[in-house]
Amino acid sequence: MSSLAIFLTRWRVRLAYPVGVAVFWFARPVPRTIFVGALVGAIGLGIRGWAAGYLRKQEELAVAGPYAYTRNPLYLGSAVLLWGVVLAAWSWVSAALAVAYFTVFYIAVMRREEDDLRQKFGAVFEEYARAVPLFFPRWSPFRAETSNGAFSWRQYWKNHEYQAVVGYFFVMGLFLIIWAYRLA
Repeated sequence: MSSLAIFLTRWRVRLAYPVGVAVFWFARPVPRTIFVGALVGAIGLGIRGWAAGYLRKQEELAVAGPYAYTRNPLYLGSAVLLWGVVLAAWSWVSAALAVAYFTVFYIAVMRREEDDLRQKFGAVFEEYARAVPLFFPRWSPFRAETSNGAFSWRQYWKNHEYQAVVGYFFVMGLFLIIWAYRLA
């Protein structure tokens, strides 16, 4: 992996904070855009939650549920969440910043994680990677010889996915505060 990719994967969370501040600074939300953004974001939360209920990190290769359609359903859900934020923010500058951040950092993260999975699971991962796209979902589910079972609420909680829900409510609340402040 290149030194740039290593830098991007290590700094993605730290650099998200200033990008987030800028997104809020340039945001021009109104109730309609906040509502639509929240609805789109709810779809993203659903995708992320569905994925988290199947993901057993460091234990087995996830190939069932949403992982039968895309190798990165958590990041796909995050992308949909991002579109919810962009719609709620109602600002081209906010949109450009958020989309640029996501594109640059998460392509590097997905590739790094793919390398890790390839090393850990070898030929099993190679077969899976040939059949299932990296990001954009396939139309029909991949049928693995072995599957990692069904959705588990326990796994959802173990993966702390509820934090994404709390965070998203916080973000939408900030947009409401920004809208109310701009009215004053």
